[in-house]
Parts: sequence; C-alpha cells; structure tokens
Amino acid sequence: MITVHYEKKPIYDIYIEENYDRLKEAFGSLKGIEKKKVCIVSETTVAPLYLEEVKKAAEAAFLHATEFVFPAGEAYKNLETVQNLYEHLILNHFERGDMLIALGGGVTGDLTGYAAATYLRGIDFIQMPTTLLSQVDSSIGGKTGVDFKSYKNMVGAFHQPALVYMNLSTLKTLTEKQYNEGMGEIIKHGLIKDHTYYQWLSEHMDAILKRDLSVCRDMIAVSCDIKRKVVEEDPREKGERALLNFGHTLGHAVEKVSDFRLLHGECVALGCVAASFISWKRGMITEKQYLDIRDTFEKAQLPVKVDGIDLSEAMEAMRHDKKMEAGRIKFILLKQPGEAVIDQTVDRSEMEEALKVIIAGGTDE
Repeated sequence: MITVHYEKKPIYDIYIEENYDRLKEAFGSLKGIEKKKVCIVSETTVAPLYLEEVKKAAEAAFLHATEFVFPAGEAYKNLETVQNLYEHLILNHFERGDMLIALGGGVTGDLTGYAAATYLRGIDFIQMPTTLLSQVDSSIGGKTGVDFKSYKNMVGAFHQPALVYMNLSTLKTLTEKQYNEGMGEIIKHGLIKDHTYYQWLSEHMDAILKRDLSVCRDMIAVSCDIKRKVVEEDPREKGERALLNFGHTLGHAVEKVSDFRLLHGECVALGCVAASFISWKRGMITEKQYLDIRDTFEKAQLPVKVDGIDLSEAMEAMRHDKKMEAGRIKFILLKQPGEAVIDQTVDRSEMEEALKVIIAGGTDE
C-alpha cells in the first residue's frame, strides 16, 4: 500500500470512496449550501447510471437541484453546449452564489468547469468524475475548457473546483478501452515526479487491470496528490505545471490527425513513448530505461504504435500547439524516470524522428 503524506492542507477536499454514501456529508462540508441552488451537469451515457442517486443527495443538501444532460462525446464539448447550459441556468434563475456539479468523464468536467468559470463571471462547481482518466487528470487542477472547431481545448479558463468526489465503483462500468486509457496519465505521473510510484505501478499492473478497488484507491490517491502538488505550486502554468504536459505535444498531434478515433489517454501513452525516445537519443536516459518505459505502457494495454497517421499532418498539427512560446514548443523530457524537465530546444527533426517511432510503418525503431 502507498501512503499519501500531505505537507500542507489541500485547497479543496478530494473524496475517494467506493459508493455515494458520503456524498451528502461531502456536500455539507461546503458553507451555506442549504441556501444555494445546484445544477447537475451530465451526459447521456452517465446520467442513466448515476444521476438519480446524485440528485437525491443534492436535493437533501441544497436549496434546490436541477439537471442538464447533453449528448455524450467529444463532438459536444463545444461552445454551443455551453450556451445551452447558460440558457438553462438563466431560465432557472441561477445566481452568483449557486453551484454546478460535473457528473461524468473529462468532457463533462472540462465543459462544466468552463461554464462555471464564465457564468456571471464565475460560480463554484464540484467535480464528480466517473472515469479513471478524469479521476486522476481533468478533475484535479482547475483546467477547464472546450474545443473550438478542430482545435482541442482552445477556449478555456483556470477555475478550481470547490470539491472533488470520486466513486470508485464507477470504474466497474467502463469498457476495457475506457478504463485502460486512464493509465496513460497515471504512468506519466510516475515518470515525471516519482520513480518509486512508477515501479509500484509496473509491479501491481495485474491487480490494476483487474480493477481491484483497494489497489485502485492507492493508485488514484497518489496520482491525484502528484498532480495536486504541482498545480498548487504553479496554478496558472507559468513554470513547473508544464511538466504535466509530458507526452502531450506529440500525443495531441496524433490525437488531432486521428480525428479523435484514439482516446486521449492512448495518445498520451504514444506521446510519452515518443518523448522518452528523444530523451534517450539525447543521452538523458539509457536505452534500457527507454525500452522499460515503452514496455510499461504496453503492459497497461496501451498502444505504443499507431497506424493510419500521416506524418506531415501530425507535424503540421504541432504548429498550433498551445504550449508554443515565442515560436518554440515547451517540450517535456526525462532527465531520468521520475524526474522531468522543461526544454525549448527540441527541434523539428527530433520531433519528426520521434513520431516515426510511434507511427506504424515508420523507418525508425
């Protein structure tokens, strides 16, 4: 078992439970909610499973509870859905003191958080993530946003949740592909900040893939704490928070040109393998360490190669990377497994070579 040690009190509480039994108690930890209205935002695959139970707890704690359900899928993570949510809030007379609840995966959390950040110049919201990926990634840290046309997360805001509540039993309802994609971000956390945790993940992979909830609880607690610490030191990504983008530069490029047929966590895994390859070629990590990283992602049943990707299109996609600064990409490399560094000297040829490694049919192995 891994133990999480808090050096200072977190800025918001994170509940990691196996059901919704403590949800009313969690709501009650927020001041004055008996005088607030709340809107539960969810999507069409999650709402039939959990909305009724969550709404019952909300009605017992808040002044009034309403719901807004939108069609599931990345295609609906856009400004039109946000506008429809704004209209729902306006028609239900939501004021600045009222709240939103994001009940669902990363799409729901990002969209709800952005709506909360911008409605009446900002209202509070609660994250209730229902996928492994959203539990360890998008629900922690306050990054919110929606896609604009074909540009992922191009419109957004930093807005921290008031509370995060995770029900680990929701992991049992995910498909194997949906569950496994969360491991892309989880392994990344170990690689950038905690080598011991990275090794622990590899050693416990069988139990993790079987969704042993006691092991999952330990894993999620550590991953959340790694991200929490980084975010609290650098909430608006002026410095160290950029380390969380390990694997994302090349991963986002692949995600875009694949027309989102690959899941986000799968693309992060591919991007991490590619970034580790650059780290090896630069002599920062050994070939053995690079191969171990690749094998660990593969052990987690994540792709380390992808077909049907056009190299030139992927290179072009990186020109629109949000991490671009003065014409240079803030690339994240590994000084060693467990320690990442920001580097702005990675050039086009290095990125192209790394992409060839993860694109099936590429010339480099």
